[in-house]
Amino acid sequence: MTEKKQNSSSNLPAGCPLIPESIMTANRCEHTDLNLEIIEGKLPEDLKGHFFLVAPVGTVDSGGLPFPDRDSLLNGDGMIYRLDFEYPGEARIKTRLVKPADYYADKATQLGSPYEKYGFRNHGIVRFSYALGFRNELNTAFLPMPSMDESLDRLLVTYDGGRPYELDTETLEVVTPVGSNQEWQAEINKPKFPFKPILSTAHPAFDADTGEMFTVNYGRSIINFMETLPAILALEGLPEEVYQLVATIIGFFDAGIIQDILRFSIQLVQDIIQQNIDILARLIGENINDFVYLIRWDGTGYLERWKLLLPDGSPVRIKQTIHQIGVTKDYVILMDTSFITGIEQVLNNPLPKNKKIEETLRELLESRNLPNSSVYLVSRCDLKAGQHPAYSDKEVTVIAKKLVIPLPAAHFLVDYENPDGKITLHVAHIASWDVAEWIRKYDLSAYPPYDPISERVYSMEPNEMDISRLGRYVIDGNRGEVIQSNVIYSSPYTWGTGLYAYRDRLLSGRQPKRLDNIYWISFGLWQETMTKFLYDLYKDAPYRAVALEDLLDLAKQGVPSSLFRLHTLDDSLKIADSYQFPRGYIGSSPQFIPRRGSEDNSQGYIICTVFTPQNNEFWIFDGGDLAHGPLTKLGHQTLNFGFSLHTAWLPKIGRRQGSYNVPVKSDFQQLVNDSSPDIQKLFEYEIYPFFPSDNGHLG
Repeated sequence: MTEKKQNSSSNLPAGCPLIPESIMTANRCEHTDLNLEIIEGKLPEDLKGHFFLVAPVGTVDSGGLPFPDRDSLLNGDGMIYRLDFEYPGEARIKTRLVKPADYYADKATQLGSPYEKYGFRNHGIVRFSYALGFRNELNTAFLPMPSMDESLDRLLVTYDGGRPYELDTETLEVVTPVGSNQEWQAEINKPKFPFKPILSTAHPAFDADTGEMFTVNYGRSIINFMETLPAILALEGLPEEVYQLVATIIGFFDAGIIQDILRFSIQLVQDIIQQNIDILARLIGENINDFVYLIRWDGTGYLERWKLLLPDGSPVRIKQTIHQIGVTKDYVILMDTSFITGIEQVLNNPLPKNKKIEETLRELLESRNLPNSSVYLVSRCDLKAGQHPAYSDKEVTVIAKKLVIPLPAAHFLVDYENPDGKITLHVAHIASWDVAEWIRKYDLSAYPPYDPISERVYSMEPNEMDISRLGRYVIDGNRGEVIQSNVIYSSPYTWGTGLYAYRDRLLSGRQPKRLDNIYWISFGLWQETMTKFLYDLYKDAPYRAVALEDLLDLAKQGVPSSLFRLHTLDDSLKIADSYQFPRGYIGSSPQFIPRRGSEDNSQGYIICTVFTPQNNEFWIFDGGDLAHGPLTKLGHQTLNFGFSLHTAWLPKIGRRQGSYNVPVKSDFQQLVNDSSPDIQKLFEYEIYPFFPSDNGHLG
């Protein structure tokens, strides 16, 4: 008989706040017109428009969150929640799952179905099928595309691992991907999965002045993945399935040859290891170069792209992700952001059901995020006559200037105006924190005697291991140099600062020239989710601001989640207004809603999600007086949305008016034709019928 592991939550100090249960659970209920209850306060009379929220809510086989195997909460289909403030004193909510073609493939390959052998599995924060490829879970963020005339604004929903999709803002159904499969480069080309592994950004950018949307399409070469593989695959006792998985991902037919090559390589010095990787790459026959394409879209036609090169002619190499990009009047800004997704998530977690193998590989493979942030500047005046991959194979290149700023980051914003080529960059630095990590069943507490972590927080994001910083940088775009920087942190407010809100549109629909006030929300500090693994991983990380002993002491006391306004107008950053949530509560997903008739960037409302010990709520604050506390609290007993992410606000909604459309069948048919007859049947009978009116056109 095995003795049950002790639940470490029972060992927390008296009064130590617990992570709210409501952030770790979610249902998949789709509501059509639910009237939210006003729990406290009243709705402001001038609160109008439509608030959009997206959150991962598990998969078709999990039925919600948490996952039975306690996989990451950030994996899962996106659920869109739209709050409508159309009638005085009322807030109504509508919810819909995001259902692109791969959603129906996932649904059709469940256990017990004729196609179950093609089923998808969770691998970290991505979902993958050996035969079908990668899910585009569309669970992360939105991109509003304001209209300059009387037509409705458009809205995209996004994910780091796939193409963005346009939504019908009234029905919340996905209408079309942005760009056909032919217009997007896969991270790898062999095998030809029907659902290609595409890396993009969860935060594309839109210039309302020019009507242009910018995004990226990039890939990390196979060599990047394989630099760590020799040591891993040379281990004795790994299941054959691991080698077969690697062979599948890199498009090679013989897992045994891979095993032999890499086992031999581990005995050799680094340069010979590299030679063996080169041999393997030639056997695969794959183009192994890094690539980054900057994409421009006018909203109606084909995608236009440029391959980014450094001034020395070498390709821009992304070592982590491009989670966000920014657009100013004259520049496009990219950043190598601090977490990993895509194929590397699968290689780092090849057997998600085998927790012993998972634990071993995590110990060997997991490394700290890069300590610095690489920033790339592209001059918009250089973006002339790009490649249209829909009908041209001839690549067009453009130069990107590279600069490096200290500390890692996941989110940043830019002022639209860049006078004399001076770019202002606003950055949230998430120091010693990996947002792609999650608490596993085998994790231990960071506190002696290192008891097992409480089962109740499996799947949850672990704590940060240092305080977050907020930076404001002025960059000379002509020279590609930082000419002014200001970085601050403030306890208790900036522990786990990541999600933001700001006034993103003026009454005209155009973006503001500069960001004078940015609202940030922070996670806080919680003893319950302090893991020994991350403590050990980041204990020697550079740029430490808070000593480890102080960090552990603060977490014992508990640092509440916070909402605050950062004033950025002058050279000295300062927290001008703030609110701390009650102990045991977590705030997330802030959104600025302007007051009717006002153009002031702090005269409006902040709506955010709040996870209480019992349920999920929406709280509404006066954007000019956060310290006053919430004006209104909204909720409903059936509402359970889990760890929510990004948001958007639109003044009006309606049935989609545009004609741009990428038909599903023609989009996938060439890839499907390269698959087995059984997979062709899967698409014909289980996927295409869900898109019967798939007859739009480009232009």
